Parts: sequence; structure tokens; C-alpha cells
Amino acid sequence: MPKLESALEEAKRSSAMIFFTSENCPPCKTLYPLYDRLAEESVHKCILIMVDVSRAYNIGTKYNIRSTPTFMSFLHGVEQERWSGADPAKLQGNIQMLAQMAFPQHAHENLDLPALRASNTHPVLFSKVPPLGKLKVKMGAIAEDAAVSGILHFVSIRAEKNPSEATLPDMEAFSRFLRSAPSKLPIETMFTIVDLLRLALVDSRVTGYFAEEKNHFTISPLITYVNDLENCPYPLRLVTLQMCCNLFSSPLYPPHILKCPSLSSPIVELITTSLLDSTHHNVRVAAAGLAFNMTTANFKTRKQEGREGLPESDQIELAACLLEAISVEEQSPEALKGYLLAFGYLVYCVPAGGDLVDLLKSMDAQGTVLSKKKLFADEKLILDIGNTLLGQGLK
Repeated sequence: MPKLESALEEAKRSSAMIFFTSENCPPCKTLYPLYDRLAEESVHKCILIMVDVSRAYNIGTKYNIRSTPTFMSFLHGVEQERWSGADPAKLQGNIQMLAQMAFPQHAHENLDLPALRASNTHPVLFSKVPPLGKLKVKMGAIAEDAAVSGILHFVSIRAEKNPSEATLPDMEAFSRFLRSAPSKLPIETMFTIVDLLRLALVDSRVTGYFAEEKNHFTISPLITYVNDLENCPYPLRLVTLQMCCNLFSSPLYPPHILKCPSLSSPIVELITTSLLDSTHHNVRVAAAGLAFNMTTANFKTRKQEGREGLPESDQIELAACLLEAISVEEQSPEALKGYLLAFGYLVYCVPAGGDLVDLLKSMDAQGTVLSKKKLFADEKLILDIGNTLLGQGLK
């Protein structure tokens, strides 16, 4: 009973279905595969529960279950419907309807946004392997450190052979090395270590290791170290942006990045301080890629779970900086496209009535985006986002 009550309490934010079954019920068993599949498909939108009343007599009594299979549906904690019988089509239809009622279609989904919807939402990654011999020379003596040489060998095997043949090195030793590096290594050498980390993070096993690390006490301080440098060297800033992009190579990491302020805050700061780098085109492009990874990860949470993954304060900071970057970009079509994609997915299906919507209106986001039409006439995202998303979509 406590488990059922806990599940129904959690489902008050969405919807739930209870399947009352019993041990000696052949029709019930025919529905098990379908119910399991629907449970996977409806995760976050409809919680599917199964109760065997031949064992949980008290639950069957409480809900007055007289035959099996019997189903009960709930929307935001309120009972909607009850029926009995093994009808697969009715079961599937009712679960789909519940999910749609719990998370109604956003008005933006009816907008005509061909360029935005045609864009690839896979994360931007930087996987190019430089000549490792030259990287070792730039590292100097630290290349012989066991923690570093282990990662170098791992990256080399991945590049030369099948990546799955590369045995994961001593990650704990490398983590310790990374935590001590900012206080021990000269700033001129730090970029080689961050670049090595970038290369390792292409492997989802490495990314998964750091995603599960308690309090993220290796990656977070490393990003903060770069942010705190008064005059961060260009190579170090660039590889730090690229390294952060590669955190998204595994689906394990984005949820941690979005919900953990010790990760999201320094990453947002790194993005906002890099987007407006007027001197280095590559920094702006990498910052746009990292912003895109953040906003698309948040968008996927928004669509799949019906909630915001990234705090609204971080979204507002990203929106303001992306708008400024869009307004001043006059040279790079590649950078502008990156800004527009990141900004577009930040705004697409945004909850109505929030502070982010107010900011977009007060900053004349529509005018800012449309002002790029003349200079970047071939960029179709300008009209998609400027005319449609920020025009019709924010009315």
C-alpha cells in the first residue's frame, strides 16, 4: 500500500494508470507485454502501476476490485475512469489520451518552423585528435606522469583501432591529477591537460565516470578555474569550451549539468564570457555550440518530462547574452547560425507567462533577430525565429 500511495502522489504532477491483475488471470497475462511497452513509452507523462490483488488483498478491497483485469486512470491525482476487460486498443488509447491531457500540446508546436525543425539536435562535439606526439611535447615532463600517460595511451588506441578495444585507464588517478593541476601546472601547460580531457570525454565510458562522480568535484572546479582567470589565454579558453561540449557525448551527463548549479552556473558563465569574444571566431563558434548543447538538453527535458531542466535564471542569462551576440555578429555566418539555433531551442515551447518571455519582449528579441536579414540573407533561421517564433509564438 505505501508504494502505491507514493506512486500516486508522484503522479499528481502528471497522470497514472493502475492495472489490477491476479495470479490466475489468463487475459491479464496477455496484456503484460503491451503494458510494459507503454510504461517505457509514457515515462514522465503517465506512471503505469500494476497491482496483483491476489497478493495485495487490502488494495483490492480499498479500490473495490471485483474482477481482473480492471484499470483505473488518474489525472493530476483525480480519478478519471474505471473499466474491466482485456481490450488492448482501449488500454493503449486511454494511456495516450492521459499523457496528452497531462501535457497538452504547446502552441509553438503548431507554428510553421521548417528551418528550426529540420536542424539536427544531436550535441555539438569536438572529437578531432591532434598529433599526440606534438601534444606530449607541449606537455613536457607531465606527459610521463602515470595518470596522464594512461589517458594518452587510451586516446591513442581509440584513434588507431576500434574504440571498444581501448581499455578504460585509471580514471581515479586521472581525476586526482586534474584536481591538482590548476595549482601545480603553469597556465601555459594547462591547455594541454584540458585538451587531453576533451579527447577522453569523446568516449561515453569516461563521460559516464565523471557524470556519476560525487559533487562533480573534478569538472566543476576546472571550469571555475578558467572562468576566474583575469586574462585567460585563447588556447585554454577554446579547449575548455570544446571539453564542455564533449560532456554531452553521453546521455548520462546532461541531466546532471542542468540540475546541478555547481555545473550549470560555471558552464553558463563560460558561455556568456566567450560568446562576445570579438577577436577569436573559433571561441564564438565553440561557445555557440556549448550554448546549443545546453538549450537542446533543456528543450528535451521540457518536451519529455513537462518541466524545465535548467533554472530560469540561467535561461534568462543565456537568452540575454545570445541576443547580444546576435546583435553584434557581422562577420561569421557559422557563428550566427549557432547563436540562432541555441536561442531558438531556448525559446521553442517556453512556458507562457514566465520571466523569460517577459525578457524577450522587453529586449525586443524579434527586432534583434530580424535585423540580421540584410547582412545574412541566406540564413533561413532568421525568419523562422524572428517572424514566426518570436512574432506569432509570443502573442
